[in-house]
Amino acid sequence: MHSLCLAHIAHLQLGINLEFARILLQNGCNVLFGDLTLRPEAQKLVDQYSQKGDGPRAVFHKTNVASWDSLNSLFTAAEAEFGTFDVVCPGAGIFEPLWSGFWYPPGGEQSQDEIDGDRYRSIDVNLTHPIRSTQLAISHFLSSSKPASQEDPKTVVHISSIASEMNFTTVPLYNATKWGLRGFIYTMAEIEETRHVRVAGVAPGIVRTPLWLETEKAKMVMDADGKEQSEWTTPEEVAQVVSSRSPLSAQSTYASCRCTRFAPKTKLRMPREN
Repeated sequence: MHSLCLAHIAHLQLGINLEFARILLQNGCNVLFGDLTLRPEAQKLVDQYSQKGDGPRAVFHKTNVASWDSLNSLFTAAEAEFGTFDVVCPGAGIFEPLWSGFWYPPGGEQSQDEIDGDRYRSIDVNLTHPIRSTQLAISHFLSSSKPASQEDPKTVVHISSIASEMNFTTVPLYNATKWGLRGFIYTMAEIEETRHVRVAGVAPGIVRTPLWLETEKAKMVMDADGKEQSEWTTPEEVAQVVSSRSPLSAQSTYASCRCTRFAPKTKLRMPREN
């Protein structure tokens, strides 16, 4: 049975991460949710798989992904609960919010970023957190009782965005983090061959998730795009692609692709820049 650590934050629990967790559990995998809190839909899934026994189990561990101490405690909890794990999905992400955005500078009325805080909170969530999570995952994969090997490879799968190939002046920090995450994924390619740890990603287009449906700034971009909601990708569709990046689907069509672009009705390999 695979054991997996799944990290994401509360307002995405109706989206890709929740559906990915559901797929993992249905395939007999343990899942550790790292989150600030659980929405009812996620709590229902955890309750469904909360019993200890021979079957897969879901566990919740309160986590603030913007805190390195909190992230470290998530990995410690995963080791305590399951002993080891094979897949990490640092799935937390926020669409550039008014309280931490480029056009609302730190110290301003709408910003929660402090003028002397030396950081943007949205970058902490969208870029620093997946990089640090990958670092912690690789450390575990190489030193655990069942270390990564050719016979037992490990995976870190990231949720990127087609924003990593586009330019939106309205959300420059969001774009910068997705470009940065895409670059990070490609940079880690070599360790798959040398250390048997695969760092991969999925870059979806507009997905019917709370990120788009419950965020005012995202709604503005959505309206400007002019796409009908019926044309959007569903969380279930993207979760299937995310699952294809894990050892669950070793023979997947995407097995040789580093970062898969997934837009409505289209699955294409993301081009690598020289």
